[in-house]
Amino acid sequence: MMLFAISMATMLLFGFPFMVVLLGSLILYIAVYMPGFNFLVLVQQVLTGITPPALVCVPMFILAANIITSGKSAQKLIDMVRSFVGHIPGGLPITANACCTIFGGVSGSTQATVAAIGGTMRPMLLEAGYPSSFTLGLIINASDIAYLIPPSIGFIVYGVATSTSIGKLFLAGILPGILVFVLFSIYSYFYSRIKGIGQYPKAGTRERIRAVWQGLPVMGFPLVIIGGIYSGIFSPTEAAAASVIYALILETILYRSLTLKKIGDAFLQTGVITGVVFILVGAGQALSWMLSFLQIPQELMPLVLGADPSALRVIFAVIVAYFVACMFVDPIVAIYVLSPIFKPYVVAAGIDPVLLGTLVCLQTAIGSATPPFGCDIFTAQLIFRRPYFEVIRHTPPFIIILLIVTILLVMFPSIALFLPNNALV
Repeated sequence: MMLFAISMATMLLFGFPFMVVLLGSLILYIAVYMPGFNFLVLVQQVLTGITPPALVCVPMFILAANIITSGKSAQKLIDMVRSFVGHIPGGLPITANACCTIFGGVSGSTQATVAAIGGTMRPMLLEAGYPSSFTLGLIINASDIAYLIPPSIGFIVYGVATSTSIGKLFLAGILPGILVFVLFSIYSYFYSRIKGIGQYPKAGTRERIRAVWQGLPVMGFPLVIIGGIYSGIFSPTEAAAASVIYALILETILYRSLTLKKIGDAFLQTGVITGVVFILVGAGQALSWMLSFLQIPQELMPLVLGADPSALRVIFAVIVAYFVACMFVDPIVAIYVLSPIFKPYVVAAGIDPVLLGTLVCLQTAIGSATPPFGCDIFTAQLIFRRPYFEVIRHTPPFIIILLIVTILLVMFPSIALFLPNNALV
């Protein structure tokens, strides 16, 4: 596989899109080392990856996120949260953390959250005196909460790849996501207090009432998605469709912020993003199949885990593998390629697949914001037009917090399992 690795590294350095890097390197490897290979098999594997019915909800959640990103929901949400916490030390970063958490309950995408919340919050943070590197580290890491708060695209892909209940995975991410928000907010409070920056004038009662009146409808998204799934009213796919309807009602009737052109642009952007996501999913399936065909996992995994690995050893290997992988490749590909490799060992060790899915999505979130090639780093570079080293300078404190949450999940699995074990899904 040396040729495959060299090809990927070279194409990445030349700036090719990752889906081209992955499929191009795979085709090159097959052409050189497997000249008689029937490429129709590769096409079939790509199509196999994108045909599971559960993936239908992905474009729906992306569309809902694009609709509200095109409207006023993000600003209304920020105004509401800031009116209550803006005056305390760290009030603005806490507002950013809270809004990323809540917005994650709509988009399920870290990149969409970076764009929607970061685009509004970063100028406010800079105006309040926060260093640019802090604002960037805060935004890209707080946006990663979207990978834990449903409807996480990572949970959807993991559920499809491992045949795990997506509804239970959604519920499993709620408490860990809230825990990350709380710890990020505590860090923001002490950072701001030590630096003596970041306080807004205290909002009056009338201002708070007005902000709540305008921002509270945005909170309907978590109620529709999480509440609908938790109560058994919706399946995840039905919840995705309901979120689109709710987004249209919110932005066209209540806020009156969308024109036909904006709606058309939202649909067009959804098509583009969905195409990229599905190509990555299909490419991940093709690579996973090729690795299995070459029996690489069967040769490598016994060396890594041993003949009879304990549950703790399997969990540790999973955490390290996904964390390192997502520092270099897209999380969707990492989940699709690694999950089938680890699945037999997870089953043999008796590990709850829902708990493992939560740990996997947490590691993909951490890796996405970790150098050298975490995808959220480049998203922030593109959106905010800042140098690479400025973007990554203040990420270590947040990554340490996320690793602490990982340890807590391993020590106390009920943090993730309490809701799914008591839900009607």
